[in-house]
Amino acid sequence: MISFQNVTKTYPKNVEALRGVDLEISDGEFLFLVGPSGAGKTTLLKFLIREDLPSSGAIIFKDEDIVSLADGLVPQLRRQIGMVFQDFKLLEKRTVFENVAFALEVLGRNDNDIAQMVPFILQKVGLAEKLDFYPRQLSSGEQQRVAIARALIHEPEVLLADEPTGNLDYENSWQIINLLKQINEWGTTVIMATHDRTIVDSLKKRVVTLERGLIVKDE
Repeated sequence: MISFQNVTKTYPKNVEALRGVDLEISDGEFLFLVGPSGAGKTTLLKFLIREDLPSSGAIIFKDEDIVSLADGLVPQLRRQIGMVFQDFKLLEKRTVFENVAFALEVLGRNDNDIAQMVPFILQKVGLAEKLDFYPRQLSSGEQQRVAIARALIHEPEVLLADEPTGNLDYENSWQIINLLKQINEWGTTVIMATHDRTIVDSLKKRVVTLERGLIVKDE
């Protein structure tokens, strides 16, 4: 489904974020990206949603090169590839319902669709009873689940998670990991960047290790 082909990223002053990366990711896979800060994990994820572009190489998703994708087609790509961040990125003055609904409103979905789809996805992430809560009224783990619900509202084929447990305590971290496992079991490909070796070692999923922009291990 996803193929990175000789992907390189060089920033000004010849700073190499990625160097000739080749990586194949199958449909329905759960994959961890690990490595120290600056290894290139976030850069890889950003490429998949066209938030950044490589200096060279191809990134194939569903038989199409993301790198050469017309700008007008990027929103369509991002409906197929959802992303969750470490810092949640919730709108503080909007309720849980409104935060998730916002992802549909920007696409012009009608009120009836929104009224059906948002409660359904919030029920899936365990927040059916907190539709009218504001982010400040939620635990950090619940806030991350809202962010995941927002990423899932378009029923993406791929979910990217960039350090999704980085701001969470042990209990909330495992709630999020178990939710990501469940999402993967529904058939969604999950790619997660993390520093937490405890999580990685416990799940026994595929692990790709990056160091200085190179894949040094794939197991």
